[in-house]
Amino acid sequence: MRLLAVMAVLGLSFEAFSAINTSYFQPLDVNALHDQEVANEKKGEAPRFAVPHKVSIKPSWEKSGTDYVWTHQVTAPNAVSLNFGFSRFNLPEGAELNIYSADRTQFIRSFTSEDNNVNNQLWTPVIMSDDVIIEVVAPATVASKVDIELGQIGQGFRTFGQSTLKAGSCNIDVACNESKGWEKEVNSVAVISTGGSAFCTGFMVNNTSNDKTPYFMTAAHCRITASTAPSLVTYWNYQTSKCGGSRDGKMTDFQTGSVHLASGAKSDFTLVKLNSQPKAEWGVHYAGWDATTTGHDSPAVAIHHPNVDEKSISFENQNAVISSYGGQSSPGDNTHVRIIDWDKGTTEPGSSGSPLFNKDHRVVGQLHGGGAACGNDLSDYYGRLNTSWKGDGTKGGSLKDHLDAANTGTMITDTI
Repeated sequence: MRLLAVMAVLGLSFEAFSAINTSYFQPLDVNALHDQEVANEKKGEAPRFAVPHKVSIKPSWEKSGTDYVWTHQVTAPNAVSLNFGFSRFNLPEGAELNIYSADRTQFIRSFTSEDNNVNNQLWTPVIMSDDVIIEVVAPATVASKVDIELGQIGQGFRTFGQSTLKAGSCNIDVACNESKGWEKEVNSVAVISTGGSAFCTGFMVNNTSNDKTPYFMTAAHCRITASTAPSLVTYWNYQTSKCGGSRDGKMTDFQTGSVHLASGAKSDFTLVKLNSQPKAEWGVHYAGWDATTTGHDSPAVAIHHPNVDEKSISFENQNAVISSYGGQSSPGDNTHVRIIDWDKGTTEPGSSGSPLFNKDHRVVGQLHGGGAACGNDLSDYYGRLNTSWKGDGTKGGSLKDHLDAANTGTMITDTI
């Protein structure tokens, strides 16, 4: 009866259990998912890498010496990864959450009370395994204070960088010589996941106080809202070690969680505040920006994760122009910055939300969409920072109230 009750709570179809504390997921129909993703990406939607499963799993404690231990196994044959969303997460000092592959070859760092946050949630990065152990260990003196519930399991059907559309060979790794002089800007850009299922690109952004408040920007169509912001996982330094080398990017420099601050559909922007600053040893920089009416008027550089592959850099030698989204004539409604065609590199699904820098190394917009790809001369469109600056005039729909909270009137900052 207990097994049936567990199955009813999870709302899943289980085939096999090595123990009651096991969740089993049927293999996914990858071909059907591929076809759906191709259609979605052509419509400009953020690519998905996993299928989310809502669950409600709470600790079932066992005594082990002076500690209490909860162990839960998640098995999803042929999944390329698994990730976990804890809808409740608050650990007392001394308790520890560990997530590792059943064969002990993969491990996510330990989560402790230092990971407690204003959202009382925890969303993990991916672990590249289809058979994973979740383990919480708490000293007997604090076990009753553990507040944790697993609310979602993400079943991965492709890796970061594994495309449903053909990846372009013209992309330029940031490890290549072309990125020389752009190192600070390169280190402001991250690949992100939201909701344990979709990915985009985003960037750390400076403010007029230059105080390293962890403001982070991406595109609104990446669907980070007040309810999904806690699920944001930010991966820093995901890039190849050598120009044109093997795809050996590491995903160990990560942060989890954020608070939504502002979004605007007109220029497709979203601003959040990460739950903490990036660790100093990760070398993350905060991108400067130009919110003036003329900041876009120069050649441009894009730094992004095409198909959420390792980080790339692209160059446009002509001056960018203002336009409508998807509009071929300028200025249109003035809400976007148009890259007429890339001279080196391109963008792809997954690049959405990435920054566009002018010749002065300042962000003038974030990628909304476009038709650019290797082998064509089609345009890309970036939500214009000048439009986002005042947005709809509200705090929740503009950048100004956050990036110039001191009300200095400054509309230009540099990368720090």
